[in-house]
Amino acid sequence: MPRTYPFPGSPALTATQGTFELSWELFGEMCRALAVRVAREYRPDLVIGVATAGVIPAATLASMLDAEFDSMKISRRDGAAMTVEPRVLSATPVRCRGKRVLIVDEITGSGDTMRLALAAVREVGPADVRTAAVFVRPGGWRPSYFGMETGQLIVYPWDRQVITDGELVTGPMYEGAGARV
Repeated sequence: MPRTYPFPGSPALTATQGTFELSWELFGEMCRALAVRVAREYRPDLVIGVATAGVIPAATLASMLDAEFDSMKISRRDGAAMTVEPRVLSATPVRCRGKRVLIVDEITGSGDTMRLALAAVREVGPADVRTAAVFVRPGGWRPSYFGMETGQLIVYPWDRQVITDGELVTGPMYEGAGARV
């Protein structure tokens, strides 16, 4: 049975197979491999990152693919409140109209967030739209392109430690999760 951590619904924090600690170096290599995979069959004009964490790989992919970059916020979190279903919390970039678009998130599980992003982008009228994620969950929704499938708790380098009262401390989502931070 999956272990669930303090942010319910987040596919990154539901683990069935231990912990995977992602370094910045490995993250860069995974983005490079994902960009190559995308470039073999698709040339996006615009890469859209799903905020918050999806903008990090999206900006990296946009740079590697020599594409424009934008973002949109879709989350289960709205301030301190958590919801079961994700919601669109920002406007869809209107410059999607008539362009080849790649929507990127750091992970997909159920696909709820990515499906919301797809629907929102399609309403604007892109020439084509595809999806990518660095990680996917076993048995979960599959984007057009992905880097790695894992059932492990993923400890991302960008939120492994956070600054609290001027000090670096373990990110609250990883406290008690068995991650070495």
